[in-house]
Amino acid sequence: MHVPGDAFALPHDKFFKAEYQKTQAKKQSRRRDWRIAAALFAWACFIRFWHIWEPSSVVFDEVHFGGFASKYIKTRFFMDVHPPLAKMLIALVAKLAGFDGRFEFKNIGDEYIEAGVPYVTMRCFCALTGALTVPVAYWSIRGCGHSVAAGIVAALMVCYDNGLIANNRLILLDPPLLLFITTTALMWINFQNQEQRPFRFWWWTWLTLTGLGLGLTVSCKLVGLFTIATVGFSTIFGLWRLWGDDHVSLHQFGRHFMARAVCLIALPITIYLLMFQIHFHSLPNSGEGDGFMSPAFQQTLDGHHMQDTPIDIAYGSKVFIRHIATRGGYLHSHPHNYETGSNQQQITLYPHQDDNNWWTIYKRDTEKVGEVEYVRNGDVIRLMHSESNKRLHSHNHRPPMTDQEYHNEVSGYGFPDFEGDANDLWRVEIVEHDKKDALAGDQLRTLHSKFRLIHVMENCALFSHSVKLPDWAYGQQEVTCIKDGKLPKTMWYVESTVNDLLPADTEKVNYERPGFFGKFIELNQVMWDVNKGLTDSHPYDSRPQDWPFLRRGINFWGKDFKTIYLLGNPLVYWSASVAVFSYFAVMACLLLLDKRGVKTEFRGLRAFYERSSGFFVSGWFLHYFPFFLMGRQLFLHHYMPSLYFSILTFAVAFDLVTIRLVQRKRLVAAFAWLMVIVYAYRCFVPVTYGEPWTKTQCEQAKWRSTWDFDCNV
Repeated sequence: MHVPGDAFALPHDKFFKAEYQKTQAKKQSRRRDWRIAAALFAWACFIRFWHIWEPSSVVFDEVHFGGFASKYIKTRFFMDVHPPLAKMLIALVAKLAGFDGRFEFKNIGDEYIEAGVPYVTMRCFCALTGALTVPVAYWSIRGCGHSVAAGIVAALMVCYDNGLIANNRLILLDPPLLLFITTTALMWINFQNQEQRPFRFWWWTWLTLTGLGLGLTVSCKLVGLFTIATVGFSTIFGLWRLWGDDHVSLHQFGRHFMARAVCLIALPITIYLLMFQIHFHSLPNSGEGDGFMSPAFQQTLDGHHMQDTPIDIAYGSKVFIRHIATRGGYLHSHPHNYETGSNQQQITLYPHQDDNNWWTIYKRDTEKVGEVEYVRNGDVIRLMHSESNKRLHSHNHRPPMTDQEYHNEVSGYGFPDFEGDANDLWRVEIVEHDKKDALAGDQLRTLHSKFRLIHVMENCALFSHSVKLPDWAYGQQEVTCIKDGKLPKTMWYVESTVNDLLPADTEKVNYERPGFFGKFIELNQVMWDVNKGLTDSHPYDSRPQDWPFLRRGINFWGKDFKTIYLLGNPLVYWSASVAVFSYFAVMACLLLLDKRGVKTEFRGLRAFYERSSGFFVSGWFLHYFPFFLMGRQLFLHHYMPSLYFSILTFAVAFDLVTIRLVQRKRLVAAFAWLMVIVYAYRCFVPVTYGEPWTKTQCEQAKWRSTWDFDCNV
């Protein structure tokens, strides 16, 4: 818009002229920011897409996340410890690229090209999401009011971190996860900038987009809970300030509170639920994940269908007996003996239906069956394995795996014309029952009665846990008899029964299939439990204290004198970590000075820099500290969200240190620092992209002795 020179000739128009000039300056600044962000994005794409087709074989966790794409396309149910969104996005890209799901990503090193897998397209999607975090970093710094130079420093430190590059170029969940985390933080920054204009269009827009981002983030990985905590603490702090503002009425405060509750709590929960609804809809068929879920859940999958079964259990009935605590394995035996203890026939827990799961219930003193007599609470029974005619037996021998005095071996024992002995006797103790079925508390009833089997002679309870037997027992689950065992690992139920003596009109039952919310709750519980159980050591795992100063990386892939080793840019890690720890040191000094009455406001600069750096440091802390509480396997890539926030903290520190420099000199300082970052990046290009290098170059790149990439490959 052209404004004539005399348009503001009158004195009262000087204010409007100043406002006009201010508006034009903002527009020019915004256009410049968009041009810079576009250039940063284009350059980040070049860095991340470079030779993305190499290697042309499965790399590290592509085994899992490529494999999950295959299962989505084949609509086969699977179980993973992470929520489904990022996996579904990868599967969608693969499907659109023509992937038929036949390639199963079973082993690291399996070749893609011969199998016709559109792996380049799948990797490009992840690289694209990774590249987008670069301009997001720039916008985050600029949104906090810091200089262009500081924004470029933040963006290019993200761009040139070798670990982020190596991670972004592969079929992994971390690239979309990090994009959602960073974008959510940016939306929140934009919302904070609207605090003087509450309940207007852009205020609502940024608040809603923040809630949308939180929902998408936690739907990729449960690490999104840390992002929710970051925004949550900032929200609480903001509401606390509003509560103390005399100009905000109770009605206005209530509106602020409800707006945040709807957008930052209800909306993310709705999105999270929606992602699982799509997940269940996409996987209607039985698959490899069935064994993790309850039998009732399994009945909702095509390929699982149990016939209605009589509810009454009488002596002479053949039964399938399932364990409750360890996801419902069947009490099982087969004609193979233990190689320890008594050397009698093995008793195990087996996750699949099989004829070797059938047991026949007899009275304690006879195996002859006459008229129908129901099994009741307190009855002493024998269990005969239907296929081998061995009786369920226990005695004072130690089990193969759990060599403890309070555990007895459980075996199958018997031979022709042998009538059994006292060690075959078990007492039925019904401990829980379906409240809708009053009889199930006194009479053993299919599906409705939860019971323990107490060994009469040893006074121990039939027990199982997640310990696996050796190869000679086919890796099946150990069953023992435990003394003073606690619920629920000593609890069992009858899943189905067969008895020709039962009346023809006997009531029949089946599993009550759970609805969406039942399946949702169960799957999330299983995800949580399995995640906690990932405690086995890994050759390249590391602990949280190793991450800020890059003690070690992860060997992703190696072949033909090429290696991909996930290792961050050392100068990015070290400088960003120093910035975070310097923040704590400076804040401690300022607090001490405040206590002595020394003014440290620095004409408003303290509040300005504290607000942005405080938010970024809280993001770093809340995405980092929780890992100290975890006993599971951890890897360097778990630090990447915290790394991002620490880089933004460094950019704020750069802005503060160069505050007295004019824009041109600030850009020169930024350029000089970034050249150092690029130099460090170049030193580790071979292990970032899997390019060949010499043994000498490899050994020279070991800046720390703990970096264990192999120079002899």
